[in-house]
Amino acid sequence: MLRKTAISVIAFSMLMLAGCGSQPASNASNSSAPQGNASAPQESTTNFPTGTVTGVIQWGAGGALDTMSRKIGPLAEKHLGNSLVLTNKPGATGAIAVQYVNDKKSDGHNLLFAAENPALYGVMKISDVDFKDFYPVNILARGIATVVVPGDSKYQTLDDLIKDAQANPGKVKMASTGPGGLPFTVTTMLGTVTNTQYNMVPFDGDGPSLTALLGGHLDATVLGLPAAIENAKAGKVRVLSVINDERIDELKDVPAVVETLPDMKKYLPWGPFYGVWVKKDTPDDVKKYLVDVFAKAQQDPDFQDFLSNSGAISVGISGDEAVKYWMDWQSTTAWLLQDAGAAKVSPADLNIEKKN
Repeated sequence: MLRKTAISVIAFSMLMLAGCGSQPASNASNSSAPQGNASAPQESTTNFPTGTVTGVIQWGAGGALDTMSRKIGPLAEKHLGNSLVLTNKPGATGAIAVQYVNDKKSDGHNLLFAAENPALYGVMKISDVDFKDFYPVNILARGIATVVVPGDSKYQTLDDLIKDAQANPGKVKMASTGPGGLPFTVTTMLGTVTNTQYNMVPFDGDGPSLTALLGGHLDATVLGLPAAIENAKAGKVRVLSVINDERIDELKDVPAVVETLPDMKKYLPWGPFYGVWVKKDTPDDVKKYLVDVFAKAQQDPDFQDFLSNSGAISVGISGDEAVKYWMDWQSTTAWLLQDAGAAKVSPADLNIEKKN
């Protein structure tokens, strides 16, 4: 019988009240980002960009999205014709940043650097503003999730972790970046196929959760592959499993999750994705300009080398193709959460099609 991953009321409340503090803005020229006030969309723009472009990263510093955003940013800036300032605005499963960009002018000077999370805002009742309100400039890459523990953890395998969770329901502490976030979703998958419950502890992104893990405040967490590889090489974490239907070259000695849990195959392939968005009603000429800029940056050898070295898979799509991509991901994940009893709103009520 499907069971919902346990989340304490206190933890969930803390998540939803997460602050909107940000990291200092930075770019190659150290320019300051313009603030501006929200206004009606412009009908046309013929001289874009007219000033600094701000890229708002929806998660905190040090995580997979932040790392990728700060790699693509300087490469895009070379083709942009003006400064690109990147700033972090974590909180509320990334909804703070999404709302922030949505409140700005529809002129292309404020970009959203986001992971997959907004695709689930509706079913998780997090925000009414989500990917439907934005145009995908470029889905840069997709990742593979991993389950990691501290390097000195008592857990040597994923099976060890699962058995402990079965013996101690709700006691094993795992990170959560909020309902619909990567750790929450993967832990829901694990809980569904193994009939286990976990103590989900809220954080504003991969970086803070990793810090807590290394500080001994968590038993395990789910990380994107780039962050997992980097910290495993340094001996800081042990990777117990890759959430994939086969082993990967970057971690050949780490079992694919289906080796331990064959029932996980029904969800795979599945993983996080990372991209750049602009408000949907931005003028078409600005959209095209941004698409061209980020297509060049995404194909830059430096960025492709970065993806290869970090274990991420290049995607590089925009427009309608990118919309289909995130909507397919949304269908798989939203119905997973619904079937596990974790969704707040039925995907059917949001007209999210259930894939066979």
